[in-house]
Amino acid sequence: MSKLIVTPESTPGADGRVLAVTPASAGWKYVGFEVFRLLPGQTLSRSTGDNEACLVLLSGRADVRTNREIWVGIGQRMSVFEKIPPYSVYVPADDTYEVTALTELELAVCLAPGTTRLPARLIEPDAVGVELRGSGSTERLIHNILPESEAADSLLVVEVFTPAGHWSSYPPHKHDRDALPDESLLEETYYYHVQPEQGFAVQRVYTDDLTLNETLAVRDGETVLVPKGYHPVSAPPGYEVYYLNVMAGPVRTWKFHNDPAHAWLMPPRK
Repeated sequence: MSKLIVTPESTPGADGRVLAVTPASAGWKYVGFEVFRLLPGQTLSRSTGDNEACLVLLSGRADVRTNREIWVGIGQRMSVFEKIPPYSVYVPADDTYEVTALTELELAVCLAPGTTRLPARLIEPDAVGVELRGSGSTERLIHNILPESEAADSLLVVEVFTPAGHWSSYPPHKHDRDALPDESLLEETYYYHVQPEQGFAVQRVYTDDLTLNETLAVRDGETVLVPKGYHPVSAPPGYEVYYLNVMAGPVRTWKFHNDPAHAWLMPPRK
């Protein structure tokens, strides 16, 4: 198994956790990521400490409470492949959150350093930016859950639906240099679902000098770490691919650099 793939536990822990990425386990500095599967009535309680968090209700419904806020009965989709935007909750550093599942719940917890102590807030589906990106076999559906235009200290969170036979994160691009205004340094995780679930996605992660050059077959429920390099994704024919991206770095902006070998694929600028 590649060191870039994190495989979920077959059985949730006592707190419902099935997958965890920490800066220490990933060998980087900024991004943390966890997935929980909660049963109806089960509660997850956490303190954020020095991190801010974005709680994404991937599927299911829940009550969510922080130190100063409470939201009752949030969540609407029962599968990510319903393709409607999710409910999410932003929780700042030095806060707590309590999530009580009202149905079976798959919860993603996206983490990165927090500094300004912004107020906790609900991110409703209507506040999620929806766009189609690419064309032809590179067309995919984007849900911008926590883009740089919305307040946060470090986190950028987006989900992508790649139709069967299509490509995404394509043409290949990277964001591994702190070289603004041309490129920003952002660590990134990809959390996958595949429909039908016996399928797989293909992701290549590679650098210009090919010191990192891996082609990965990624299964439903797995996470890919992108510490550096280009990272295109392909959905094989017959299998639709979903992934949730979490990015963070020293500056909260997404400025990417396309692989020069494939720059000819970019549409001309108008």
